[in-house]
Amino acid sequence: MGVMHKNRVAWDSARVFVAAANADTYWWLSEAVGQQLGARYQTNLAETRHRLQAEDAESIEAGAWRARLFDLLDGQPDLAPHVVRLTEEAARRMAS
Repeated sequence: MGVMHKNRVAWDSARVFVAAANADTYWWLSEAVGQQLGARYQTNLAETRHRLQAEDAESIEAGAWRARLFDLLDGQPDLAPHVVRLTEEAARRMAS
């Protein structure tokens, strides 16, 4: 899968996760995030969905997810391929 840059993976994934949190793809992504990244990140995604439904906070949430995912990948770089796959699949599901 080549070299993965944490900043790039975190930012690309954050934008897709936030978009998916406000779409039908949320249900799939929530389960996948819980299984692959852990319950803490699944809860974070639920909180993002709640905030997005209450106010226009996409850019704030994307920034928060970028930081969250960067920290995750900084501590566990082996999760980068999982984050990339989640991002690609969520983007594909939203496009269809």
